[in-house]
Amino acid sequence: MSPRSLRDLPSVDELLRDERLANEPHALAVDVARAAIDRAREEIAAGRDPGAIAELAVAELAQRRRPALRRVLNATGVLVHTNLGRAPLGAPALARVAEVAAGYSNLEYDLDLGERGSRQDHLAALLSHLTGAEAALVVNNNAAAILLALAALAEGREVVVSRGELIEIGDGFRIPDVLLRSGARLVEVGTTNRTRATDYESAITPDTALLLRVHQSNFRLLGFTETPQLSELAQIAKRAELPLVDDLGSGALAPLGDEPTPAESLRSGADLVTFSGDKLLGGPQAGIVVGRVELVERLRRHPLQRALRADKLTLAALEGTLSAALDPALGEIPILRMFNEPVERVRGRAELLARLVGGEVEETVARVGGGALPLAELRSAACAVEETLARP
Repeated sequence: MSPRSLRDLPSVDELLRDERLANEPHALAVDVARAAIDRAREEIAAGRDPGAIAELAVAELAQRRRPALRRVLNATGVLVHTNLGRAPLGAPALARVAEVAAGYSNLEYDLDLGERGSRQDHLAALLSHLTGAEAALVVNNNAAAILLALAALAEGREVVVSRGELIEIGDGFRIPDVLLRSGARLVEVGTTNRTRATDYESAITPDTALLLRVHQSNFRLLGFTETPQLSELAQIAKRAELPLVDDLGSGALAPLGDEPTPAESLRSGADLVTFSGDKLLGGPQAGIVVGRVELVERLRRHPLQRALRADKLTLAALEGTLSAALDPALGEIPILRMFNEPVERVRGRAELLARLVGGEVEETVARVGGGALPLAELRSAACAVEETLARP
């Protein structure tokens, strides 16, 4: 490395005189100039030619002005892709968000009474209609919904759950950890592959607060297995005068494969049901709780509810999605439309992509994703490309 090369680096002031930086906010221009000089210094230290330093600064400026959260093409074959934002929103949801975001709203104001209202009131009727629940509540994701339910109903007391349902659903999210953070005490029953209704019944003590069933969202146990029906657990909970909470995870409103729906859970005797808004429902990230009015009210009054509540844009997007769910035949929820899309239409998109990037179309299968229907395979088509093109 030549020491003279480092001495040849321009000063920050020299770079700022470049017309492409001169009209930028001074603090930003100084920052990108320094970053460009630092990068050039690293290149020289590694024995490489850094090129024109001004060009490095301009490239750094363009990078910083580029939005961090950008739209991408999902060509993964996974419909509800967790890393790609899960379910895309439909036109009704986008319209509601645009309307609410553009000005003020009645988020916490009752227009009929002319006084303060609750943001939890806006979607209660829609959710009750779609699920048959007495009451409903919305927080910012399903993990928050579970946390709130356990904190409000079982803090300092025992929660009975099957060992086969102590799941991790990704990114380190584990049901036992949520139980711990809620202040409830976990009581495991049964074994990994076989749990009977009598296991729950035998575990009930005077300190038991509720029975919890957790849907095995992203995996299935096959073979020598046994799991009690939800209706059996409901009978046990009723005899013991305990609430039964059913965490559905993905939470499809309409039947999709073997995924249970909130309405089915409630009809089977669950007292509270929690599920996500941004997976099979096809809306924004949200956690939805439906069930008995007195239990939902306890969640609403709990201090954590304020910390976990959804914002106005989430509520607007969810309202648009739920309104579209009233008539699913219209096809206004993209994820449901994709789920039922003919393979010929998918192949047409793959052929277009292949012409654009120089690939070949192959028959394949797609996955639902989002921790739902892990065994389901959807006929699909893929654009196969050379490995060098697939690299970032």
